[in-house]
This record gives sequence, structure tokens and C-alpha cells, in this order.
Amino acid sequence: MTTPSAAETPPDQQHQPATSSPPPAGVPQVQQHRIRRTRAGATWVAAAIFAAILLLLLIFILENGHTVAIDFLSVSGHLPLGVALLLAAVLGALLVAIPGTARIIQLRITARRHRMLDAATATQDQSPQAPPGNADPAQAR
Repeated sequence: MTTPSAAETPPDQQHQPATSSPPPAGVPQVQQHRIRRTRAGATWVAAAIFAAILLLLLIFILENGHTVAIDFLSVSGHLPLGVALLLAAVLGALLVAIPGTARIIQLRITARRHRMLDAATATQDQSPQAPPGNADPAQAR
């Protein structure tokens, strides 16, 4: 059995995507397997992205290799321009990361405190009620 060529196919069917017809009655429908994302796969992608970023940083440092004078307060020295800029970027990132880390720790402590209070409240709500005969007369009013 041969498939018709484009010249033999009617024009209205030439550019239409192939559609699958439902299976005939009595034939079980096969489920397509879906592969879930895993931590190993995510780690692999992160490592590839990290390697690409390191390659770009290496190219940046090699292209900006001429030496510049660095003066900060009473400290002075000479560094390649690429290294000096990379060092400044890393120090800037640390200036952002340190207060951010402190804030995350603060929020975790607050969340833990709220979880403990919620657990204590739930335990008190589940404690058995006092028998009706021993009820406080002030609450009966």
C-alpha cells in the first residue's frame, strides 16, 4: 500500500495536521507515560547554567586584563580590571545577601513561634470538657 503524493492529495487535506481517530471498540486505549521532573534533573540543568555563567565570567576577565589602580580608604593596589569588577560585584551581592538572610531567619523564627502557638491552641481545644455537674456557676448564666 502506497501513500498518495502531494499532487494526488486533495488541496483541502494537504496542509492539515494529522489527527488521530479514536481507537476501534474493544481495543484498550494506551495511556501515554509522563516523565516527572526530578531533583537530579533540576540539578543537572542548574549545573549546566552555572557552567555557562562561569564561562562568560572567564571570558569577561580575560578580555579585561589590563591593570588598574584601586584605592579604598587607606588601602591601594593594582588589579586586572576584570578581577576588580568581579570582586566589586561579589561584594555587592554579599551586601544584599547578608540582610536578606537575616530577614529570612527572622521570618522563620516568627513562623515557628506561630506554629507552636497554633499547636498549643489546638491542644487546648481538644482537651476534654469538664463534667456538667462541676460547671462554674458564673458561666451558667
